[in-house]
Amino acid sequence: MADTYGDIDLTEEQLQICRLARRFAEEEVLPGAVRRDRDEDHFDRAIVDRLGELGFLGMMIPEAWDGLGLGLDTYLMALEEIARADASVAVSMSVHNSLPTQLLLRHGTEEQRDRWLRPMARGELLGAFSLSEAGSGSDAASLSAQARRDGDDWVLSGEKMWATNGASADLILLFARTDTPEDRRGTHGIGAFIVPTDAPGYRAGKKERKLGLRGSETVAVHLEDVRLGPEHLLGEPGEGYRYALGALEGGRLGIAAQAVGIAGAALEHAVAYAAEREQFGRPIKDFQGLRFKLARMGLRVEASRALLHRAARVYMKGETRQRMLSSMAKLEASEAAMEVTREAVQVLGGYGYTREYPVERLFRDAKVTEIYEGTSEVHQIIIAKELYSQRGTDQ
Repeated sequence: MADTYGDIDLTEEQLQICRLARRFAEEEVLPGAVRRDRDEDHFDRAIVDRLGELGFLGMMIPEAWDGLGLGLDTYLMALEEIARADASVAVSMSVHNSLPTQLLLRHGTEEQRDRWLRPMARGELLGAFSLSEAGSGSDAASLSAQARRDGDDWVLSGEKMWATNGASADLILLFARTDTPEDRRGTHGIGAFIVPTDAPGYRAGKKERKLGLRGSETVAVHLEDVRLGPEHLLGEPGEGYRYALGALEGGRLGIAAQAVGIAGAALEHAVAYAAEREQFGRPIKDFQGLRFKLARMGLRVEASRALLHRAARVYMKGETRQRMLSSMAKLEASEAAMEVTREAVQVLGGYGYTREYPVERLFRDAKVTEIYEGTSEVHQIIIAKELYSQRGTDQ
């Protein structure tokens, strides 16, 4: 594993988990990647269920709740391995691990953890997450889906967008307004709800037809008077927005790991092709222009991975710089993925532009890493604000 993780010291347990992830990715995930990309209207629940069987859907959940009790760093390394094979499978793993399960772990009651978190850790239930709406993407606080009280119950109505796993998941951690239209309370008027996807009134819309990550399911969610008991509210009714922001900081590191995996796969294909492809009587790797290009690609992959694990260490320690470094890691890794995959297509030339070679798929998959879990522009704003905040000159 040293060829991938460089000077990161791995314990024997981490080494075994990373080897398992790589073997699973190469033997079971990679062979179906082209099919999942082609058959984009079909969600491959079977491969996600295999993630659960192997423990990859409960990596950061403590053993007391039937998880593996592993650290964020180990999870990110395993996620990178899956993303190298198929980023569509990796995003299902990422969403489940970093958002609904972590929110239940941090803010759920004992009863909620017993009912939902345990089977999620075992891979028996697949989780989804829904914050965005058609009119509230980067400005998540402007969401309009409404949760109104009816006795002890909550009744949810409205439309949500961009829900990964939203049609095939067994439950979705969903955010809706708990204040009233007559008394809006901004970010303090949003609640988080555990919504079983078989609840009456919950309906997933059509699967979005996307540029990349075609094997990943992204749907709109329609809420038509979904009635939930009080046990489905997570934490306090007005604190959902704060919960979401806290979870998304960790989620950004998952997207960064996904981006590193995509970039690493593209680099491998480019290096191998350049050694085999001959022009003018010699391999194209012998041409200085190609060597400079490959060197730059390798640099971006290694730098992104190093920053990712630096950010993970800070995040695990709960240091004040975790928000800034999470944004930095996500920004750097996603932009590196776009550069490396673009250059991989260029190295392969006309073949790189065809679906005969995987770099075309990797290029398409890389683009969304610059968009979801906060756009590159949003992360630059966060980073700049954090730089000044540390100096005590910005609020």
